[in-house]
Amino acid sequence: MEDTRDLAERTPRSERKRRDSFGMFDGYDSCSEESTSSSSSEDSEDEVVPSIPASLPIIKNNGQVYTYPDGKAGMATCEMCGMVGVRDAFYSKTKRFCSVSCSRSYSSNSKKASILARLQGKPPTKKAKVLQKQPLMAKLAAYAQYQASQQNQAKSKAVVPVESFDWGRYICSNNTVGAPVSCFKHVPMGTCWGDIEEGMRVEVLNSDTNLSTKVYWIAGIIKLAGFKALLRYEGFDNDSSKDFWCNLCVPEVHPVGWCASSGKPLVPPKTIQHKYSNWKAFLVKRLTGVKTLPPDFAAKVHENMQFPFKKLMRVEVVDKNHLCRTRVALVEQVIGGRLRLVYEESQDGSDDFWCHMFSPLIHNIGWSRSIGHRFKRSDITKKIEGQSDAPAQLFQKVRDVDQSGDWFKDGMKLEAIDPLNLSAICVATVRKVLADGYLMIGIDGSEAVDGSDWFCYHGTSPSIFPVGFCEINSIELTPPRGYTKLPFKWFDYLRETGSIAAPVRLFNKDVPNHGFRQGMKLEAVDLMEPRLVCVATVTRIVHRLLRIHFDGWEDEYDQWVDCESPDLYPVGWCQLTGYQLQPPNSSCLAQLHWQPYMPMP
Repeated sequence: MEDTRDLAERTPRSERKRRDSFGMFDGYDSCSEESTSSSSSEDSEDEVVPSIPASLPIIKNNGQVYTYPDGKAGMATCEMCGMVGVRDAFYSKTKRFCSVSCSRSYSSNSKKASILARLQGKPPTKKAKVLQKQPLMAKLAAYAQYQASQQNQAKSKAVVPVESFDWGRYICSNNTVGAPVSCFKHVPMGTCWGDIEEGMRVEVLNSDTNLSTKVYWIAGIIKLAGFKALLRYEGFDNDSSKDFWCNLCVPEVHPVGWCASSGKPLVPPKTIQHKYSNWKAFLVKRLTGVKTLPPDFAAKVHENMQFPFKKLMRVEVVDKNHLCRTRVALVEQVIGGRLRLVYEESQDGSDDFWCHMFSPLIHNIGWSRSIGHRFKRSDITKKIEGQSDAPAQLFQKVRDVDQSGDWFKDGMKLEAIDPLNLSAICVATVRKVLADGYLMIGIDGSEAVDGSDWFCYHGTSPSIFPVGFCEINSIELTPPRGYTKLPFKWFDYLRETGSIAAPVRLFNKDVPNHGFRQGMKLEAVDLMEPRLVCVATVTRIVHRLLRIHFDGWEDEYDQWVDCESPDLYPVGWCQLTGYQLQPPNSSCLAQLHWQPYMPMP
């Protein structure tokens, strides 16, 4: 069997040096001359399940038919949902759970029980009891029901208050930096953060005073971390004893000159009141030539906090029970541009889904029909008063592509981020080509026979990659479940399956100057439980791809995310929008001798 070394030896030296911006050899495009197209099922509710080879073990759950390619590894039972399956197909090295969602569910319940115990003054247990046992189900059903159960639990369980986590203290303890607001074009002020930088001066409330009325003083920005800034009152020079962190977008922060124009008193802090007899002359000298916030900064913040989506707007969104199709949902809540969508057929409003308004998972009504995507028709005939279809112009536009010439074809192989295990980039196949550049993708070796776990990516999506991307960039590629010829070699696999690799030229190779750096802190959506926004760190950068680590959690919960993902936010975004921020787990805070519930100064 030939491999990449054989190809390199047959390739002229000039051709070997020629790589595109991904650093991949064009030779991957022509590994095989034959292609086998996969037949796609029709867009209907009642789908015909194809025949299953007798050699494959079969598991039937909740109407789903699953096959696993290796039945020799024995059986296992998921400790979270109770699913029985082939052990080799189970998640993680311990094989305790059927999927990453069940593993995370088990750990998340333990975490929440520990936090709740701490809030109640009880010592946290090493292993909290699982809060809910789910019925026997297949991987997708477990994932969907887990999301719904978490939302129900949120209504009845105590949660950590929004202001409980002190980002400033955490950043100082770790000696880290927060990703700049300019890295996040989709957030309020993301495109107009401008020249806000360290050294700028602002007017803020003076907390170092005995006066009973509100007074203000000038402070300089010592350190920036997203929306938050470490401030030091003017006159303290190198003395950091009164430094404090503040969100620059809150109403209490003003440009220099605001007090004078508003008739508010500027009073020096009592700690340094004795240092100068003429504070006016001191300020004139110190402030000459320095920068401050733009005079319309507060107005821009207010303008940027207005969002076009409104309650009761109807949208099409991915069906979390069957990723291959969409359903109609109603906007129930809008927080900072994030939408809580309730599926139209939900009786009590608990069947919901969280995503950002710029998410590729939501579309205008009629989108599925227009591109040939599967769609679950609603049984609801009577509309709720006040509801309306969200205007098409509110949704993110995708790049126009020409599908008339060379384009993706059914059966082509590629590498893709697994939407049910975002820590993994997997061997995948184009299962169906839709209109407007959209593709249905399946993960090799773990697909439902009826295609119910295929997922939709646009051909220009930054979440799909050419064959060889992981190898060239030293990323672990997840081979098909049960594939025994390891280490995995693409050339061998293409020949064995009679497939061809999708041409490299079809993929999105644009790499913006995104500004992210390894080690930067941010707030990130836990996409396996998209209601949660958590404290996170950028641990690796590959072109435009970011590896996001959730602080205090094992690496297996990491996520590969695009640099322009609307599920990433700057430090302080949750505080600004009033969204709940999930802190690192208690063990991580304990290592820093952390006191997480002390109020900010």
